[in-house]
Amino acid sequence: MAKKAVATFAAKAGAKSMVKVIRMEKSPKTGAYIFNEQLVEAEKAKDFFAKK
Repeated sequence: MAKKAVATFAAKAGAKSMVKVIRMEKSPKTGAYIFNEQLVEAEKAKDFFAKK
């Protein structure tokens, strides 16, 4: 059974907005797909997907 995770990151005054990003990559060793998850600042989310 699948679970739906809902997370709220409360932003305080002067705090940076964080988002969880997930990128699917193919493992060079096995050929299986793996998921790379990270918490990054909202402004840097596009940089996360741009690099390999």
